[in-house]
Amino acid sequence: MRYVSTRGGMPPKKFSKILLGGLASDGGLAMPETYPEISPALLDEWRGLSYQELAFEIISRFATDIPVADLRNIVGRTYTPALFNNEEVTPLKTLEPGLHILGLSNGPTLAFKDIAMQLLGNLFEYTLAKTGEVLNILGATSGDTGPSAEYAMRGKRGLRVFMLSPQGKMSHFQTAQMFSLQDPNIFNIAIQGVFDDCQDIVKAVSNDYGFKQRYRIGTVNSINWARIAAQIVYYFKGYFAATHSSTEQVSFAVPSGNFGNICAGHVARMMGLPIRKLILATNENEVLDEFFRTGCYRPRATAETVHTSSPSMDISKASNFERFIFDLTGRDAGKVKELWRAVDKGGAFDLAGSPLWEKVKDFGFVSGTSNHQARIATICKIYEQYGQLVDPHTADGLKVGMEYREAGVPLICLETALPVKFSESIVEAIGHEPTRPAGYENLESLPQRYVVMNADTDAVKAFVVEQTSRPAE
Repeated sequence: MRYVSTRGGMPPKKFSKILLGGLASDGGLAMPETYPEISPALLDEWRGLSYQELAFEIISRFATDIPVADLRNIVGRTYTPALFNNEEVTPLKTLEPGLHILGLSNGPTLAFKDIAMQLLGNLFEYTLAKTGEVLNILGATSGDTGPSAEYAMRGKRGLRVFMLSPQGKMSHFQTAQMFSLQDPNIFNIAIQGVFDDCQDIVKAVSNDYGFKQRYRIGTVNSINWARIAAQIVYYFKGYFAATHSSTEQVSFAVPSGNFGNICAGHVARMMGLPIRKLILATNENEVLDEFFRTGCYRPRATAETVHTSSPSMDISKASNFERFIFDLTGRDAGKVKELWRAVDKGGAFDLAGSPLWEKVKDFGFVSGTSNHQARIATICKIYEQYGQLVDPHTADGLKVGMEYREAGVPLICLETALPVKFSESIVEAIGHEPTRPAGYENLESLPQRYVVMNADTDAVKAFVVEQTSRPAE
């Protein structure tokens, strides 16, 4: 399996070469030359596999240059019942026949990002051990990527993490999860702006090829293909848990901000998983919903990005969306490059009325939005009707998912995080605090370690240079 860039300027590379790199040298995103094809017969064979076995079968089709025994060991060490507090790793919670939540938040930071990030940490450590190199991870988070990355990378030899987050825009719990870490290889940078400012800085640094090479800059954001590959696994696992036969179809409702999670579902569908609909749910920042309704992709400026009660989705530039458009164009890198020339200059593109817009429906996407009133009402309804407490992002997914629910087609909503990470909204919805898992009782009162910066790429670069002048621990 080799990888190419969505913008056509990168020679084909093996998995291990794109693992550490983030953006391609031409500013595009790495994509496999082809998707593995999973036949109905193979689906039947996989139906009874454990999560670890299924993850190996899927990831081994993307990471073909890692020796089989090594990859099996890495996957086996990652997806343990002890780490994810559940034998199934991603248990299916049935609200009623045909309506399910896929439990993805059982990892160390109580968010779905742990599933991919724990694998990424082990892959990074394995690869760096072979080369003796050091990698400086530069990432941006709107709330869950940061904690998941830092908990996966903390204390790992040869790795430093520089995580940018929008100051004051995450929940208190999410902020404390990150800023309370005292590990010397973890650096938290609170940016005075919104998530998109953080993401823009990461992209700007990644596009400075000389700086990136000199200071060994890598990324853990979902522009890293390994994150997408790891997330594909739970679409298959959820499908098997909700069906009895590989002739059945299911629909997935996915809370969406950066398009990474639902991009994994898109790839699973392209591989042959019988997905009827991929239901994309946004919050008040409805850039992606606008595209799937109208054909116009118009990222918003910082001033237009709304701070909401589902803050992990407060994103107005969806990095992974470029991967979908690459497939939509029939993998026409020249066309993608042309479209993103406008986007990268702060503009938009509109496919309405074009042959490409006619093709969108063939990929199974539908979309909708939620808002504060709707998500609070959904949290309350799900709790009262089913005794299940959900976080605000999962509520957005359920709200939009149920609008598209079809008789006879199981609907699986992907869980984003545990409710405790957003207790203010939970109290508003049901009148009391959510239960805290053991070990998190006094999280917000722990000492915090972070620096505050303006949204300035050069300032972030200078900070990285200063810290990397010291030996990695």
